[in-house]
Amino acid sequence: MKKILLSSALCTALVYGLDVLPAEKRTFDQSKFIPDISLIMDASYVDRNVKDADVKHLAVPGVVHGLLGSHSHGDDNHATYNVDNGFNLNYAELVLSSSVDPFFTMDGIFHFSENGVEIEELFFTSNALGYGTKVKGGKFNSNFGYLNEQHHHTWDFADMPLVYESFLGMHGINETGAQIQWTAPTPFYLMAGFEILQGENEQMFGNQSVDLTVINPLAIPQTAEASDGAGLYVGYIKASHDIGDTTILGGISYAQGDSMIDHSVDEEPTVFSGDAKLYGADLVILHALDSYSSIKWQSEFLARELDGIEYANNSLGVFISPTMLKKQSGLYSQLIYTHDKNWRMGVRYDTILQNDVIENGVTIEQPDGLDKYTAMVEYHTSEFARFRLQYSRNNAMFDEDGERKKIDTIILQANISIGAHAAHSF
Repeated sequence: MKKILLSSALCTALVYGLDVLPAEKRTFDQSKFIPDISLIMDASYVDRNVKDADVKHLAVPGVVHGLLGSHSHGDDNHATYNVDNGFNLNYAELVLSSSVDPFFTMDGIFHFSENGVEIEELFFTSNALGYGTKVKGGKFNSNFGYLNEQHHHTWDFADMPLVYESFLGMHGINETGAQIQWTAPTPFYLMAGFEILQGENEQMFGNQSVDLTVINPLAIPQTAEASDGAGLYVGYIKASHDIGDTTILGGISYAQGDSMIDHSVDEEPTVFSGDAKLYGADLVILHALDSYSSIKWQSEFLARELDGIEYANNSLGVFISPTMLKKQSGLYSQLIYTHDKNWRMGVRYDTILQNDVIENGVTIEQPDGLDKYTAMVEYHTSEFARFRLQYSRNNAMFDEDGERKKIDTIILQANISIGAHAAHSF
């Protein structure tokens, strides 16, 4: 019933919006609606002190495995950016954007890589609802937090912060669903939003049922059931205010959904089934020094709770099912200095602050010191091309024997675009 009411509210908002624009203004001129088109290329050269064959077996204990290198889930092959030592063609991104008619715009972002082609985003947005209200539908990056909505080519570093990628994967919350936002008529920027999403995120949520052989009195096959339909709900409030040459932007976010994390075909098979909650808080302060130079401090804190059953292989081809509770949190904090329209430099600190794993009521001790340090410098030949040199020291990864692997990585990245190029959001 809750899902039906929420979905009906979004549909009603859309239908109501069609009557807001006066009839005399509902004109359509095809020449005004030719899509803006752009193509973005991202390539890199990577020098990492761990071999490619070894790096994909590393994990953040109790949190996630497969952050670095390529790895497989069943028939699907996943590769992170900058996956191999040596040269990497990370992706080509095709962007189409246009007005549909006086009521809607549509955007499509298509991601090409050596692993295939996928629809990264494809959504429509209303522009005639009025009263500060906007509705979006399709597949899109959620507005949870600050970084999640942004695409890779707008990031200040070549890789995602440790806490984001550990909790949500390299694409973050990127889902099919519907979104409604309301901007308040206040002297400062104040926006509230709500999203109903399908909940397919493999790292924390997920909605695919898994067939298992679970130990029970008859030792017969049992299915770890996932719920049908939309299973992820996201809400957030964001505010911004200017004080002289300084802009302050802050927000709080919350996501809750069903969780079905399937690693049943991994080297050490597990399947988690339960409930997932994610909390977020972000703060960004941008101070303009002059027309081109600025200092930007950006930080986000994420905390998650996974509560359910983890089916784990017992080496006999069947699964046992202890209760599992994970309470984990982390943050990143970065400082970016823009010297002029050509040069930028920055540093970032990442850490997992809390890593409590409780199995059948017993706390499983996890290592501490799960942190990462990154520095970068980049040169822009124009707003369409930039070249970045980045170094990082990652202390959060452990091998299969429980030994910490300190990973030093140097990345030389090239990000180049052609075609229409909209300004990046703050």
